[in-house]
Amino acid sequence: MTVVSSAHEHTNGNGAGLPRVPSIPLSDEAHTPAEQSIGGLVRDATAQVSTLVRAEVELAKQEIKGEVKKGLKGSVWFILALVVLLYSSFFFFFFIAELLSVWLPSWAAYGIVFLAMLLTTALAAYLGYRKMRAIRAPQRTIDTMKGTAAALRRGGDDADDSLATVPRGDVRR
Repeated sequence: MTVVSSAHEHTNGNGAGLPRVPSIPLSDEAHTPAEQSIGGLVRDATAQVSTLVRAEVELAKQEIKGEVKKGLKGSVWFILALVVLLYSSFFFFFFIAELLSVWLPSWAAYGIVFLAMLLTTALAAYLGYRKMRAIRAPQRTIDTMKGTAAALRRGGDDADDSLATVPRGDVRR
């Protein structure tokens, strides 16, 4: 098996070179097709397909890892923007209170803003509570796993019975 690396492995600017991955040789000087038996050819083909699959999986893992890193770096900027927005809301509420104090006494304006913030907090907490209360266990998955476990314990004798727990529309034929 030959190991191949990118020509840009050590020369790209960001320092994130491509890893070495196994590859399939284009030709094998040690064996000629006339010398090998069918079993040897099958063995070589199987080894090369296995190497190819492993190389493809490794490539996919490296690409995904790179994209996840990019996503994490981008999400840091979104988090920073949300923190600045959160702190900016403090000044917005002072602005509203000062605006109301043009028509009302200052204590009343700040009290109204405070009560509006409390009501908004209570509403958000109530909506969050309702959403959390709606979370249920994955009952269909639990039922099918129990059916599969029961079928495996019986040795697969009644494998068709384990499908009885799956709703009719979910069975693919």
